[in-house]
Formats: sequence, structure tokens, C-alpha cells
Amino acid sequence: MVYPSPYAAGMSSLGFQQIYRRIHLNPQRVAERAFLPDDIEAHRGVPLFTYESLRPVGDFPVLALSVAFELELAGVVQVLELSGLDPLAERRSARDPFVLAGGPLTFSNPLPLAPFVDAILMGEADETAEQALDIVFGTSSKEEAKRELAKLPSCFVPEIHGTELPASAKCADALLPAYAAIRTPHTELRDMFLLEAERGCHRQCQYCVMRRSTNGGMRIVPKETILGLIPEDAPRVGLVGAAVSDHPKIAEIVEALADQGRGVGLSSLRPDRLNDRFVAALKRAGYRTLTTASDGSSQRLRDAMQRKARERHLEKAAQLARAHGMKRMKLYMMVGLPDERDEDIDELVQFGTELSKIVPLSLGIAPFVAKRNTPLDGADFAGIKVVEGRLKRLRRGLKGRVDLRATSARWAWVEYVLAQGGPAEGRALLDAVRAGGSFRDYERAFRALPDDRPRRRLAVVA
Repeated sequence: MVYPSPYAAGMSSLGFQQIYRRIHLNPQRVAERAFLPDDIEAHRGVPLFTYESLRPVGDFPVLALSVAFELELAGVVQVLELSGLDPLAERRSARDPFVLAGGPLTFSNPLPLAPFVDAILMGEADETAEQALDIVFGTSSKEEAKRELAKLPSCFVPEIHGTELPASAKCADALLPAYAAIRTPHTELRDMFLLEAERGCHRQCQYCVMRRSTNGGMRIVPKETILGLIPEDAPRVGLVGAAVSDHPKIAEIVEALADQGRGVGLSSLRPDRLNDRFVAALKRAGYRTLTTASDGSSQRLRDAMQRKARERHLEKAAQLARAHGMKRMKLYMMVGLPDERDEDIDELVQFGTELSKIVPLSLGIAPFVAKRNTPLDGADFAGIKVVEGRLKRLRRGLKGRVDLRATSARWAWVEYVLAQGGPAEGRALLDAVRAGGSFRDYERAFRALPDDRPRRRLAVVA
């Protein structure tokens, strides 16, 4: 099992850990782990080895990749090359490992991943990973394995299916929840036992892949199941899911964990679900910063995205953070949404200033990137200069009052091209990585594509 980001990120991925754990339920099968090195340049010329046995990754019969998002595709290229393999599946021989992929990216658009793999498991792979491995190990050749895998309803075999993607798999509810196989201090989520509190989401946010229409919406894991799976010696527990704070018994769960002296982390907090009891429990469980999201810079944009967060919810969140002695409130949001205007940014400046009078405030800003399988699929990228101009307007308006940190508008554009692209964009990414992997390398590679799709997107860069 190969994760195309460094160890600290890979071992913080519950999906990666869940598949690793489920593979080992088969007494005749063993998985070993490998990760993208922290320092790629220092690793040049050194084979990629597994953590368990220090065996070269290229010696294994199957490489299973978990890909979370578009920019990790560069890591896919790098781990394949470090394994002594040609990144392009069409150039690998029948003797090379079978490369199987899955992960969160498959819920949106895995087509740019297609040139690098032999097959892709779409959606939830709790069951299909085992089925796919049975096929790969039970057939006599790579070509036969591809033909048999193509018969699975949720397995995408690029050589056979072209660009026609099958439906995403939904595992049986009896297999929920996913939970970690390994705890380690060397991760982003140090010494934290990860498990699902729920899977999916019942909300309808227009920009989100994991919305109500995806795999039947939200599936709740009972409180008793959650508490019963936690090891006695786990000092911290990470409750994972697209809408954890919407669990009907989330406050009771956090209280029970706090009573046991454990720290707790939640992957998502919705402001309209925060109340005195819930925030008090979070504080007892170790929270020092109350982190939530509004996503749109104005109420007009939040309404357009069907985002339930309203100003009164965010104001109450700030008041609760202050009342329970939190040091800070952190608010995530996007800029560059469709139909966004300067007055929307100005509304955020005014509202952010008011919130900062209640509790110290930080804003985490990400440029909006339209994803496949969402109502906003196909929406234009606002433009690098437009996004940077709005960030500058925000910083100027909030200077000295609100801490503001933003992800790169340039790399958001690269993510956008890949999110809206296909196999051709994947091949262009390979050229960019081999050229050095800078933004300019990506820009040149996308401009060199033979059709006009990336040129239309580049028209909004300036």
C-alpha cells in the first residue's frame, strides 16, 4: 500500500488505515506500507522501501495507491518512479506490479489518474478492495485481471472503459465504522485513534462532493459502537466524517470521552450545531481553538451555495468560544466563488471585525475550485489575479484585527485544471513533474496540450 504523500499525512488518513486493516483480516494476505519521502531530492537514486520489511516497493506483485486530492497526483508519479516503474501504465510490462488505485479522489474525477494505473476502485473500497485483490491474485496475467476487474460494477479499468466512469461503490452499513489499525506519534494527528462517527452528509452544499446525493447521504454510527471500539490505552480520539457534528449524540460522545480523560478531535464542526453543552464538552476534551466554517464571504453567497451557516450561528460560536475560555476561533472559507463581488469581501471584513471583538479570530482562506459530481461542476476558476486581489482586499481591511492565512491561488488553479480535466491533463502533469514541478512547469505543460480546454481555463488566470 503506497500513499503518495509523506508518512505524517498518510498515517493520518483513516481510509488508508481502514483498507490496511481490512486486508489483514485475510490470514493469507499481508500488506506493507510505503510513503512519499519527506525530501524527494535527497531520495533520488535510492529505491522506495516498505516500512515493515524494507523490501523494495517495485518487488511487490500489487501496488495499491490511495489518492485523496488532485495535487497528490504529482506524488503518484514520484512514488512510481522511486519504485523503479515507468509512471505510465502503457509503458509497464506484464512483469511489473499491478497498480490499483482508490481513495477520496474517486468520488469526484479520477480521470487524470487514469494514465498511471491499471485499475481504479470508485467510491467506498471497504469491500471492493478485497474483491479486487482476489481477482488480481486469482488470475494468471495482468491482462486477464483487467478483464475480470472490469466486470465489477465500481471498478474503472482505463484500458477497457476509456473515459466512461462507473458508479461509485457503497459498502454495506454492517462494515461501518472505519477505524485505525495503527497509532503513531509521527503523524499530523499525534497518537490519535481515528474512527468514523458517521459516513457521508445529509446537507446539500453546492460545492461539495460528499453531499446528500452521494451514496445515500449520512449514515450514523451508534454511540455505543463508537465508544466500544476505542482501545483503553488511547490518549486521544479522532472522530472522522464529513458531518461529525451532525451526529445526533455527538455531545454525549464527547462528554463520555472527556470523562475518561481522553483528548478528542473532530474533523468537522458546523456552526449551526454548536451549543453550550457541546462546546463545554469540547473544552473538557482539550479544545483550545474552536474551528468551524462559513465557506462564503457573505450571506448572499452562503445562501446561493445552500450553506446553512448564518451570521447568528457564527456570532453564537464566537460567544461560546469566549464563554468557555477558548483562546481563539478559526473560521474556514472560500474566495473566488461564482458571482462573488467586492462588496461580498467587504461584508466579510466588517463581520470579521465584529467577531474579533468577541474572541480572537483567525481566517483560513482557500480559493474556490469547482469539482466534478457537484452542482457547481464546470464553474470557471475566478482567476489568479482576481483571487490575489480579493485576498489583498481582505488583508488590508482586517489588518491588525484578524489573523488571515490563505492557500496559494496559483496552486488552486493547477488543482482546478486537474479537477476539471481528463487523461490528457494527467499526462501533462507528468511532464510538469519531470520538468521540476514548479508552477511555471505546470503552466507550460497545460498550455502545450493539443486541445483548447486548458487554454479556455488559462484565459481566466490573468
